[in-house]
Amino acid sequence: MKPMEIEQASMAIIERELQVALDPEIKPIVKRVIHATADFSFAESMVFTPGVVPYARELLAHGAMIVTDTQMALSGISKPALKKLGCQAVCFMADEDIAREAKARETTRARVSMERALAIPGSKLLVCGNAPTFLEPLENHADLKNTVVIGVPVGFVHVVEAKEMLLKTGLPCIVARGRRGGSNVAAAICNALLYQAAEMLDPKARGWQ
Repeated sequence: MKPMEIEQASMAIIERELQVALDPEIKPIVKRVIHATADFSFAESMVFTPGVVPYARELLAHGAMIVTDTQMALSGISKPALKKLGCQAVCFMADEDIAREAKARETTRARVSMERALAIPGSKLLVCGNAPTFLEPLENHADLKNTVVIGVPVGFVHVVEAKEMLLKTGLPCIVARGRRGGSNVAAAICNALLYQAAEMLDPKARGWQ
């Protein structure tokens, strides 16, 4: 089978086995996460703030920057989709100046990376799949404009708390509640939104990715 045929067959299986009724707006995103993880529990743990999906699509359709908390999430984001939309995706975690500042301040590179991201002008998707401290600076930036946050860190320490904090900020966001998540989940959400944004610009482009 060709790669696209495998994906289509996988999506058909997910559709058939999905036991949770989902709003059509969020269903393609949840299905792509399940496709990336083989974990149907995401159908119940994922939270979407009102209007976040069309808002994220609109930002991406106008070239929003994507900033991730890991190189792994960055590597999983579709490069053809980014190119089609004229979007840039970056990760600052490996930058030497980020490491130096984090060491000097005795904090995490993830936190310093988010602070750098917040200083960048323009619309953004801030994408967290691994490091909950990446989300911490957002607690003091509930008034952010032209920004969507994907908060799906995985783990045990401060993960649940960071996600709940994000939801309380009122920022437009997509969150996987609980301990589950990961860079693959973050990339899957990004790709679902990128594909939809690309189809907004060119309805005939379905299946191009």
